[in-house]
Amino acid sequence: MNLIVSWWVVTSLLLPAVMGAAMVLLLRHRLTLSRLASIGSCLILILVAAVLVNEAGGGTIQSYALGNWRAPFGIVLVLDRLSAMMLLLTAILGLIVMVYAISTGTDRKGWHFHPLFQFQLLGLNGAFLTGDLFNLFVFFEVLLIASYGLMLHGQGGQRLKAGVQYVIINLVGSTLFLVAVGLLYGVTGTLNMADLAVRVAAAPAGDQALLAAAGLLLTTVFALKAALVPLHFWLPGTYAATTGAVAALFAIMTKVGAYSIIRTSTLIFGEDAGGLAFLVGPWLLPAALVTIVIGFIGMFAARGLRDLAAWAVVGSMGTVLCAVSVFTVQAMGPALYYILHSTLAGAALFLIVDLIAQRRAQHGDSLTLAPRFRQSEILSALFFLAAIAAVGLPPLSGFVGKLLVLDGVRAAPHAVWIWGVILTTTVLGVLALARAGSMIFWKSAAVEGEIELRALRGTRGGVGAAAALLLTLAGLTVLAGPVTRYTAAAATQLFAPEQYIAAVLGPQSGGRR
Repeated sequence: MNLIVSWWVVTSLLLPAVMGAAMVLLLRHRLTLSRLASIGSCLILILVAAVLVNEAGGGTIQSYALGNWRAPFGIVLVLDRLSAMMLLLTAILGLIVMVYAISTGTDRKGWHFHPLFQFQLLGLNGAFLTGDLFNLFVFFEVLLIASYGLMLHGQGGQRLKAGVQYVIINLVGSTLFLVAVGLLYGVTGTLNMADLAVRVAAAPAGDQALLAAAGLLLTTVFALKAALVPLHFWLPGTYAATTGAVAALFAIMTKVGAYSIIRTSTLIFGEDAGGLAFLVGPWLLPAALVTIVIGFIGMFAARGLRDLAAWAVVGSMGTVLCAVSVFTVQAMGPALYYILHSTLAGAALFLIVDLIAQRRAQHGDSLTLAPRFRQSEILSALFFLAAIAAVGLPPLSGFVGKLLVLDGVRAAPHAVWIWGVILTTTVLGVLALARAGSMIFWKSAAVEGEIELRALRGTRGGVGAAAALLLTLAGLTVLAGPVTRYTAAAATQLFAPEQYIAAVLGPQSGGRR
């Protein structure tokens, strides 16, 4: 790896790690300095990620050997188009959510919000960059610990109950992850993903049953992270119970699961894996279709705006994984574009719902009639735009994303099912969000009086942060041409794993043995 690029890659991990530790040790009771440090860290991460996207856009896959120990004996970080894209998405989302948390005073509800936020960014960046399955497990655990702390931020009985459920489920997932890793290591003697790709492809017939079991266990863990039916049940209660800022950041958590499915399925269990090629294909598509249906039915049945936003995340993950499950370059490019869109759209919906709930006082996010509230006009416009984005109506990027997905799966054997489910559930999503918007803004306008609030933080900053996410979606729409070219190139790179393997194991990878 180019020396300058290697520094950028390492910075994306070292910066949040060092910043989080420094905040715990030095800035624990200095809120203003913690805020400045967090904003500065997020801004630098955006710069770093933008540089890495530009570098990866050239098509060269680069690896960095930690401690200068060459793979597969040492730990490697790998930069390709997909990992660079996910780094930039994480950095942009992190900055906007941090601005929202500071503006609305969410970070005031506990002393550890800022360090936990940095450790969360560390876990996300590490998961996207690592080229080693065991270190993917390690970064998953960093994510789990940080997300548990963030989820409980602000306390509350409902939050604690959802948090305990969240931790127990993820501990079960971690256990399965370790079992899968142990099986793979026992059979192949390596956990480096590039080396695994080589050894799985050359595995004798007698080892294929164990490798298949390990692959299915891994995918089960990733499906749990991605909230794929029937492993989705933890998400609605968890996301609805936490603060709006944290739920918005969590919008990218499910994408870590989708990323892991994409990475392992195309690299380790790709076309060269013989009888193990695309191991999860037969059941991933049906599960994804059911996930879409369950997600949008959940939106329609939701009794609160936070529940509605949480179920929208479930439905969007089903759409992403429908395209992924086809395992073709034509479908994977649209899936990557939709990952960008659905992350930003889900986060925007959570922030706007949180702003509405704050202003409705005791009525909160419940879908009940209530008097008018402060900034109802601008929030109604933002909710309308977020609803358009969430269900995939024009003119925002959701419409572009769904069209791309539908076009990308046309040649798939079950294309009719995918088209039918996506189009039908889109109508259901429109009805669900129209019902919610009508109840909150239109019907409530006839109720006499206005909700009085003595103090309300973030009247401008919070609204500005939510609007920034919608503007980002607008930018994703305007720049759909170059963005889709990038995602198509990333998909092509994913289905040419020999480039990844050569970058990690080839003589040019550098390092000592």
